[in-house]
Formats: sequence, structure tokens, C-alpha cells
Amino acid sequence: MEVTVNGARTFCYTGGKPFDAAKPTVVFIHGVLNDHSVWALQTRYLANHGWNVLAVDLPGHAKSGGEPPASVEEASAFVLALLDAAKVEKAALVGHSFGSLVALETAARAPDRITQAALVGIAYPMKVSPALLDNARDQPEKAIAMVNVFSHSMLAPPPSSLGPGTWLYGGGRALMRRVLASNRKVNVFHRGFVACDTYAGGEAAIEKVRCPLLFVLGKSDAMTPPKAAQSLQQKARDARTVLVEAGHQMMEEAPDAVLFALRDFLKP
Repeated sequence: MEVTVNGARTFCYTGGKPFDAAKPTVVFIHGVLNDHSVWALQTRYLANHGWNVLAVDLPGHAKSGGEPPASVEEASAFVLALLDAAKVEKAALVGHSFGSLVALETAARAPDRITQAALVGIAYPMKVSPALLDNARDQPEKAIAMVNVFSHSMLAPPPSSLGPGTWLYGGGRALMRRVLASNRKVNVFHRGFVACDTYAGGEAAIEKVRCPLLFVLGKSDAMTPPKAAQSLQQKARDARTVLVEAGHQMMEEAPDAVLFALRDFLKP
């Protein structure tokens, strides 16, 4: 599905079902140098169980045009503009990594519009090492290799993911190369990492959130360790936490566990 947001073409995967604004809607927000495809299993399931699904490619990423967001705040404003463009009054949000910060910020900015928010692989502050920042800018291939080592705790996923023989490291690198190559004008890798590293509004945001929150954290996550979410968990009014046996890319490594956590949390 394509919609025009802020004058730019925006792609949203709908889980293979026609979009119907009358249904309850859940928006999926990917992380740095990812796209809508990281939510393949979860979006397909929810689209077949009563939900409108909008798994967005953020501006300037993959199939979406526009200027890539330079901050969490800019990405949050885009999500709200997307809801307006799709004529969706209220929605649930699911965000991973950078996308989890965007979901948190959006729930704080529009408490009357966000019904639930699932924060997958979140940390606050979400600091990025100087080495990764520098390599994302100057040697993106090296940074892609580093991130894929840090983001995975296993070499291959369980059969319920993409199937036996799938190589998580190779698949992750291929996805990141594809997203990086989709924008020849802006280095979305470095820009996304800077946005994570400089976001300073997490604790203020969570104090404004009124909707239920779900923290989905990977026990073996080296990018955003579970303990890095504690400052937010302690301030959350209405929240639950699910720990899954996986690293940062838990939608690939523990697809069923992530799906079941979302299914049990999201109620149409």
C-alpha cells in the first residue's frame, strides 16, 4: 500500500490484506537500516486476525521517498502524519530499536490517538559506540558486519522463521546493504544511529504516556541489553515485560515468542 505523507510516497506493508480504516490499526516501525520486512511473521498474523496492519518503510528508506528522519522527534511527527494520511484516528504502535523510541515518543505526543505501544528491543539512553558511529559514516560495510554480529545470538533461526538453512548473519547483512543502497543522497545508516544516540526525551516521554506499554526484550541482546530499559520500566504507569530467548534481532531469532507477546498484548 502506498500513501502520500508530507508530500512524499510512503510504502506500508499491510500483511497481504486490503487496508480498511474502520478496523483497529497497528503501525509497525522498524529500526536503523531495516525496513518493513523485519515484521513479516507478526504482520501477517495480525492482518489475518482482525487488525489493520501498516508496517511502514520510514522516509528515505527502501520503498519510501522523502527525507530520512534526523531525530526521534522527526520520526514521531512522521508517524502521526501517516495516521492522518491513512485517515486512522487511533492506532496501536509496535517499534523495534530506533522504532521503539519513535513509538514511545509518539505515544507521549498523542495520548488520545495511541491505544497501546509495544517497545521491542528498547534502551534508554540508546547510546551508540563512537566506533559504530564513525564506521557507519565512513566504512558502512564494516559497520554492517559489526552490527550483525552484535545483533544476533545465533547463526540460524528456528524452523518457524524463514526455514531450515537460513543464515541470519548473511540475511541481516543483505537487508542492511539493500536499505543503504536505496538512498544514494543520504547515509541513512549514520543518520539513524545519530538519532538514537542523541535522543534525550525518553524519561520525559514515558511520564506523559497514558496507554498500556509492552516491553519485549531479548535476554541475549548485546545492542540494547534488558537492563538498559530499567529507567523506563520504573517510570511506566501501565506496563508489562516479556523476555525472549534471543538477541537484538529477536523478530528473526524468536519469531514465535515475539508474535505471542504481541498477540497477547494487542486486543482489537
